[in-house]
Formats: sequence, C-alpha cells, structure tokens
Amino acid sequence: MIKVLKLQKAVFLIILGIVGLIAFKIMEADKIESAIYVLKFSGILLLVGSVWLLYPIMFAKKVNEEEVQLDSDKHEEIIDPLTTDQP
Repeated sequence: MIKVLKLQKAVFLIILGIVGLIAFKIMEADKIESAIYVLKFSGILLLVGSVWLLYPIMFAKKVNEEEVQLDSDKHEEIIDPLTTDQP
C-alpha cells in the first residue's frame, strides 16, 4: 500500500523526525544550548510527515457509495453498471 500511494517520503520524514528527537535527547544530556533548534526541526519534520500521510486519504476520489479510489493517477475510474442510476 505504501508503494502504490507513494508515501515513502512521508515515512522517511517521520523517521528523520524520530532521529531528531533522539539527537535532541543526547544533546540535552550534554547540556548543548542549540539542542532546542534540533527539537524544533524534528517537530516540523514530524508534522509535515504526518500531514503528508493523511493527504491521500483526505482528498481521495469517491468511486461509488462504498469504494474510494486513493491513487487517481494509476487507476481508471471504475463504475459498476449495476449500482449506477441510468435510464
């Protein structure tokens, strides 16, 4: 699913954010003053990554009442002829 939705970049950003949090804890233990900037950058990475993960879900294309098409670039629109209202 991650490959189809092209969410590798979002997962990569979240992993970088977690690595940044670990770096902050190490820098905080050594009493380095610039650790707060690492924490802020890590928070930004986590926020951007999480929004990037939710983006395809929030803007998914509705196929019919029960199905949602997440990746509109790769898949053609599927319409079930039994459920459509045609005269």
